[in-house]
Amino acid sequence: MSDGTAIVGEDGRARCPWGAGQPDYADYHDQEWGVALRGVPELYERITLESFQSGLSWLTILRKRPAFREAFAGFDPEAVARFGEDDRQRLLADASIVRNRAKIDAAITNARAVLELDRPLDDLLWSFAPARRPDSERPVKLGDVPATTDESKAMAKELKRRGFVFVGPTTCYALMQATGMVDDHLKNCWRA
Repeated sequence: MSDGTAIVGEDGRARCPWGAGQPDYADYHDQEWGVALRGVPELYERITLESFQSGLSWLTILRKRPAFREAFAGFDPEAVARFGEDDRQRLLADASIVRNRAKIDAAITNARAVLELDRPLDDLLWSFAPARRPDSERPVKLGDVPATTDESKAMAKELKRRGFVFVGPTTCYALMQATGMVDDHLKNCWRA
């Protein structure tokens, strides 16, 4: 049982506890989580996947990500914004993704909101990134990592104002962590 600090894996690397178990998690932890991500389709994908993850295991979403990419037109917001009722029914019948009408509708609504922005999605999202903390202030254990911050609350409020849905402060903070807007790798993690 972990005390919430970094765990050394079979490969000798210390990882954040959540990334030290399943190989899918380790790959995601090592290659993506906390790495700066830019680009409209890329960030629209992450908003969508974080929204779908709500109430589920991130491992479920990771394993279904290729199917999500296919089902949602490679997360091209222009293509998804054109989805209609036939697409909704197709998605609800697609067992390779999470079949939740509210989340499917949110993905379509959010694609439309992306197209209505007065600046690129990545510029908007990254405007909420806090200053990078010094390494000496990195979290030591998982319990030191917040679920929300003032920045994630402000991001959620602004996204909702702009027509996005399923983007509460916790989802926004998870998005910030996943895309490198904040770096919550633990102090003794090899990625720190």
